[in-house]
Amino acid sequence: MAAAGYSAVVDRLMAALGRLPGIGARSSERLAHHLLKCPPEEAIELAEAIRSARDRIRHCQVCFHLTEADEPLCSICRDPRRDQSTVCVVEQSRDLIAMEKAATFQGVYHVLLGRLAPLSGIGPDQLTIDALANRVQSGTIRELIMATNPNLEGDGTALLVAKRLGGSEVKITRLARGLATGSTLEFANRDMLADAFSGRHPL
Repeated sequence: MAAAGYSAVVDRLMAALGRLPGIGARSSERLAHHLLKCPPEEAIELAEAIRSARDRIRHCQVCFHLTEADEPLCSICRDPRRDQSTVCVVEQSRDLIAMEKAATFQGVYHVLLGRLAPLSGIGPDQLTIDALANRVQSGTIRELIMATNPNLEGDGTALLVAKRLGGSEVKITRLARGLATGSTLEFANRDMLADAFSGRHPL
């Protein structure tokens, strides 16, 4: 919402910043003032970083993690040391990064690019479940570890994937509840993730 007393240009900047996740009216106002006060090269660097990311970042052709336009496969899918037979299924790339920081998993990933959220209009067709089914049909995967977030929507997404792939011979497990119900992987620490992996169970 435009703030009274500012010029139309500043109002537009604050409105754009306010559309970012977790940024309310006061935060957008503070950020706008920072960008207007900082050295011009700092603001330009931010704008160029955003433009470059939008122009160059793509989804990996195999797992849908983020990669650069000239690399069709992400660094994890390209790594010959990773166990290609064990696939950890996550909702977003930031969940994958949380797993990697914990350094407890040596397999590969599949990013669903979201989770089932009917009230928000997100159904199975908006997720990469078909691509995951195609990976399973390739015959190289022995286990899928469902690592969707431990909440209602994450559990529903995991059950949908398990139902969709129920006729395959692939073992499907779910991370143990070392992760508290209602929490998110993004904020889980290393020990929580290690316990969740070691205590995973059939879905």
